[in-house]
Amino acid sequence: MRFLRSRSIRFRITVGSVAIAAVVLTLASLAIHAQIRSITRGSDETLAISDLGSFIADIRADSPEGPDDPGPGMLVLVRDPSGDVLINTMPPELGRELNHFRDGGGAVTVPEDDTDYVVVNRTVSTDDGEWKLWAARSTAASDLTVAAMDRSLVIGAALVLVAFGVAAWLLATAALRPVARMRETADSLSREPGGGELPVGPAADELSALASTLNRFIGRVRETAHRERQMVSDASHELRTPLAVVATQLELAHRSFGDAEALRGEILAAEVSLARLSRLATTLLELSQIEASESAGAPATRSERSTGGELVTEVMTAVDRARVLAGPAGIDIEFETAEFETGEATATAFRISTTAFGRVLDNLAMNALVATDPGGKILLDVRLVDGGLSLSVADSGSGVPPDFLPRAFDRFSRADTSRARSSGGSGLGLALVHAIVERAGGTVTLANREETGAVATVLIPKM
Repeated sequence: MRFLRSRSIRFRITVGSVAIAAVVLTLASLAIHAQIRSITRGSDETLAISDLGSFIADIRADSPEGPDDPGPGMLVLVRDPSGDVLINTMPPELGRELNHFRDGGGAVTVPEDDTDYVVVNRTVSTDDGEWKLWAARSTAASDLTVAAMDRSLVIGAALVLVAFGVAAWLLATAALRPVARMRETADSLSREPGGGELPVGPAADELSALASTLNRFIGRVRETAHRERQMVSDASHELRTPLAVVATQLELAHRSFGDAEALRGEILAAEVSLARLSRLATTLLELSQIEASESAGAPATRSERSTGGELVTEVMTAVDRARVLAGPAGIDIEFETAEFETGEATATAFRISTTAFGRVLDNLAMNALVATDPGGKILLDVRLVDGGLSLSVADSGSGVPPDFLPRAFDRFSRADTSRARSSGGSGLGLALVHAIVERAGGTVTLANREETGAVATVLIPKM
């Protein structure tokens, strides 16, 4: 078995096919041999019985001369009712074996000359008593016929096996030819990963299905690689600006060593830039952790499950945090959780942790704060629907450009294309929300309201 495992599939298919064919041909040859042997044995018995026919007729006719003498080459033995042997042309060695065949007949092997005989016997009843008759036929001619047939069967089986092996090799080669083409194409794709796909045959067979599956896999790998390259490029761009700012601020701080107030201002400004860097790095890390757990197919753990009551408490805490940030701008932040005053809604379990839900709330609230003018209003609405928990965050801002909506949840995407905008974030908030909600098996959408502003809607399924 170890030898076969180290060989090619074509070789294993050929060897397996030949082995099966050899077993089938061997069984068929044995069956044919047994059938021919039975036919020749029956023919010898029929001839031996016919040899006794004339003697039986003479005995029944009660001829005064007795049975006629046998012809040349006939092996018979006739014994009268008194026990006397009237006719005996049997070989002496065979005659001694006849006592074993008083009824019926069978095959006898004479050890002296290693000759096989077919012996039959008959009993004829007359008024004088019972006559015993034996006849024998040598199986030498039959054995020669069977031996010749056996040689033909062996030669024919060998030729069939050779032909079957060649046919199996050719068929396996033809069947595996698409695999060779796929391998060659895969080699070319490894050298030129930018495009192309594996060839899919016209037949709807297993190899075509494999090629289609691998093409989908290659597409996903390319998409992932593209996203990673884009992420590295965007992250490098995002990190370069605050790093340059921090470097400049530190350089200015060096120049302000003699002025305590100016030095304090530069240090505080550097702290703001470092805080932005820290938030960016933290968000990127969270996105990477979520994607890594999704790629590994890890199931949700107990820490990723919360009750409706726990989530509502998190909503209230998030509203308090948002109100602190919105205080100087005079933005009114309200929330509605009336449906969760009942025990049933409060005890319902959802596939998200309170920490992850808090991250969703903070990012949606921060986006709403950025989009809302001073004196505006933000409303957080949490309710229980048939599909699970529905969270909507609506603001009274100017809304979102329609061309931004399809890519709102992409990394580093902003409605404001200026990356230097002080009030804008890194463009990772909605991407993180989308990743967290998808991890929980839910959905998130962003749309413009009919009157004014935008609304983000999150649906978290029940357990």
